[in-house]
Amino acid sequence: MILINLLPHREAARKKRQDIFNASLGVSALAGGLIAGLVFLWIEGQISSQQNQNKVLAEEIKKLDNQIKDIAALEEEITALRARQQAVENLQADRNLPVHLLTDLVRQLPEGVYFVNMRQDNQLITLQGVAQSQERVSELLRNLSNNSPWFAKPELIEIVAGSVTLGKSDVRRVANFTMRVRLVRSSEVPRAEPGAGVASAAVAAASIPAKK
Repeated sequence: MILINLLPHREAARKKRQDIFNASLGVSALAGGLIAGLVFLWIEGQISSQQNQNKVLAEEIKKLDNQIKDIAALEEEITALRARQQAVENLQADRNLPVHLLTDLVRQLPEGVYFVNMRQDNQLITLQGVAQSQERVSELLRNLSNNSPWFAKPELIEIVAGSVTLGKSDVRRVANFTMRVRLVRSSEVPRAEPGAGVASAAVAAASIPAKK
């Protein structure tokens, strides 16, 4: 006996496949939404954690900035204290410099040369004097440059011909000069000579004009 199915089985199969596809599509959409939600929550958690870390880092950086400011202030105070200490040490070391200045000037002064004016500006000494000849001035420059540890870098600024009247009929030609020399600090002298004392310095100063 032959059975003939007259029902629309193709439409039913197509509808069944369509229902399965729609169901799978809905499940896929639901799974995708669930995964997307989980990913979103994970990302939000990572962002929140990173923001908390950034906040902690910002607070630590602020603390470090304050510490750096305190350290900078301490360094400035230390620098100021060292500068004051150095100034005191320089004053203590240079208290005998006038003695060395006068003593060595007399010692290095050649015959036929005398000073008429001396001016000090910090460590620079400007000397004005009179010499019998230019050779005497050159000798003074050599003495100040080579023979004394208390003078450095002597420099002749000016030399002008002049005349000195020693008597009614005794007029001699001389050289009026101006020179500059640097006075060396005691701390810069490797082996400073012992000070001669205030009394000897006064005697030395008084003996300068006697070399006319």
